[in-house]
Formats: sequence, C-alpha cells, structure tokens
Amino acid sequence: MRVTYDRLVCANCAAPVAEGRCRVCRASRERMDQGPFAGLNPAMLVALMVVLVAALALLAHQAA
Repeated sequence: MRVTYDRLVCANCAAPVAEGRCRVCRASRERMDQGPFAGLNPAMLVALMVVLVAALALLAHQAA
C-alpha cells in the first residue's frame, strides 16, 4: 500500500491532482513523488516512529 494524494484538488483546473490533467497538476504530482518518504507506506512510518521514540526513551533513562 502506498500513500497517495488522491483527494487533493488542483487550484488551476479544479480536477484531482492524481489525474494530472494540466501542467500544474503534473508538476505537483512529480514533486510529491520525489519526497524523502515517498516510497514508505504508513506502516513503515509508524514503525520508524516507534523505534525513534524507544531510542529517545532509552537515552532519557540512561541520562537520569
């Protein structure tokens, strides 16, 4: 499963950005697909956050 932006509406043509009807839609869709987390699914993002919180808790516990 991949995170998509199906519900975004283009301000230029009032069509869904996912359809890419105008050049503004296509440019926005390209920018969204190039982000650092574009290839991660929601489960991977949650797992990454859990690992990060656990690491911070461990560091806080060791510092106290």
